[in-house]
Amino acid sequence: MSLLTFRGGIHPPDAKLATADCKVEPAVEPSVVTIPMQQHIGAPCQPIMNVGDTVKVGQKIGEAQGFVSSPVHSSVSGVVKAIKDVPVAGGSVGLAVIIESDGKNEIDPSIKPKGDIENLEPSEIVDIIKEAGIVGMGGATFPTHVKLSPPPDKKIDVVILNGAECEPYLTADHRLMLESAEEIVYGLKAIMKAVNVNEGYIGIEDNKPDAIQVMLEAVKNEPNIKIAKLQTKYPQGGEKQLIYAITKREVPSGGLPMDIGVIVSNVATAQQIARTIRTGMPLIDRITTISGNAIKEPKNLLVKIGTPINEIIEQCGGYTTAPGKIILGGPMMGVAQHTDEIPAVKGTSGVLVFDREVAVIPEPSNCIRCGRCVEICPANIQPILISENSLRSKFDVAEEYDALDCIECGSCSYICPARRPLLPSIRVAKNQIMAKKRK
Repeated sequence: MSLLTFRGGIHPPDAKLATADCKVEPAVEPSVVTIPMQQHIGAPCQPIMNVGDTVKVGQKIGEAQGFVSSPVHSSVSGVVKAIKDVPVAGGSVGLAVIIESDGKNEIDPSIKPKGDIENLEPSEIVDIIKEAGIVGMGGATFPTHVKLSPPPDKKIDVVILNGAECEPYLTADHRLMLESAEEIVYGLKAIMKAVNVNEGYIGIEDNKPDAIQVMLEAVKNEPNIKIAKLQTKYPQGGEKQLIYAITKREVPSGGLPMDIGVIVSNVATAQQIARTIRTGMPLIDRITTISGNAIKEPKNLLVKIGTPINEIIEQCGGYTTAPGKIILGGPMMGVAQHTDEIPAVKGTSGVLVFDREVAVIPEPSNCIRCGRCVEICPANIQPILISENSLRSKFDVAEEYDALDCIECGSCSYICPARRPLLPSIRVAKNQIMAKKRK
């Protein structure tokens, strides 16, 4: 059978060899964790602790404010030392609860198994996911309970787990599939029951043959779950691209997967759902790939939420040279950081560090009208026209060219021989268009 794929896309070097064979190791226990109150799309949480309070592992420390929000929990036991604004990913600041660990890792008494999915009602599964603070762990961090609560008029008939991990360097999901396949399948079954669906897929790129084999074995007795073998191509893990590759359904412009009866989640999200149902433990840690040519010993680490990034890097032998760029996430869609003194959060799938030579941004030249950005665009839009109008502050025109359909994959900037600032300028246009709509 031919490999499944989508129109467009690019083939950047995958650069995964440094960590693909590195088993997941627990990161060194942090002495202090800084846990931001917003680690998800939606309203930030409200702290429910006070300075001086003692907390235990898994205890809720931030209450969700609204439906599109997600609670946060302590990843250590210890004492709340401060509640204040701190630097967070992306160069901004945000409110965080700072906890000094006592090293005991005492588990909160509320952490108890939730039963078996066979005996849980769909609404109970959604509530468990909500209270555990589970969000999309592929990087988007959209609250999972919201995704599993579609309006009554949206009939869902397919659930897809994203195991593509198409971003270069990242191998966290790859290792998870090799080491926790059964939990991933259990989590997928929980998602399927939560939305009353009998058809599930796990999409995996063909550059991970070992993961494909392990997952095939894990679903051999699951007639309603199939492994979808995907062509290795970026951004194969994009939500709309993954849906088209597997189902040949197209999400309409401005629409959502639920509009065509599909829900997409990440393999790490599914594994966390399984863990929460079986043990009661909320989302307090995650697997993170630490790599890049300025990292001495690249690794896959199980990192507690709130651990400082510089401590994580230190466990990997530190820097080989002065870092030129630090990125959280992958090199294509990740966000460059201004410091390593920020905490790991629920969406920290990768910490990539590159030397100054690699981090140099080439000077752009004039567009040569080659059309490559249009040819490879997986969203079927015209990046150069959106970019040109954005650079001229013609955001209304950029909107007419479907700027909001851009998935910000960066394929256009990667392929452009003139090194035009396509993605950055398109992001500006999207932000301006959305700001106008909110007024």
